[in-house]
Amino acid sequence: MMIDANILHIAEVADVRGGYPFRGSIEEWMDGSALAVQMKDVDPEHGVSWPGVIRTELAGRKQPDWLKEGDILVVSKGARFYAVCLDHPPRPAVCSPHFFHLQVKSSVAVLPAFVAWQINQPPFQRQLLQAAEGSSQLSIRRPVLEALTLSIPSLGDQRRIVALVELARQERQTLKQLIRNRELQINALADALFQAAT
Repeated sequence: MMIDANILHIAEVADVRGGYPFRGSIEEWMDGSALAVQMKDVDPEHGVSWPGVIRTELAGRKQPDWLKEGDILVVSKGARFYAVCLDHPPRPAVCSPHFFHLQVKSSVAVLPAFVAWQINQPPFQRQLLQAAEGSSQLSIRRPVLEALTLSIPSLGDQRRIVALVELARQERQTLKQLIRNRELQINALADALFQAAT
């Protein structure tokens, strides 16, 4: 299937920032002034698990780049690079330095969910892996990420792709639930047989 698309660098599509510069580990403060998203809180399938995100106090003098709806977090270190698009994040919240924080430019006709989806696809993942640096732990530098390219189709095509991606996600969730239900049914049958025998 052929789709007309423009090739744009990440820097042309989004402003790329680093996560909040915490020094050392992020300490939990029950009455902290901000939420801090860490690697453990993020999953490429489900996005950010906000109930597990800790509250903390931002000690530095740097003005925080608060997370907003439509922002994209890109994992910048580790064995797997991926992106998640934020949907109604609680405020105020920041992300740790293990992420790049992308904000799609208002001057570009691009859906944030489409950008996050494309970053997670094999063609872009190949670009990331070729550009990654490090021996014990791979990482991506900001100028390198900004120079990588995306294929941007029309807004209509973007909307259709995002809708298809969401439908596929819902189908995966439904299938997982069906499998869990069948396993529970089989376990209940095994228990009933055991009780009948004893």
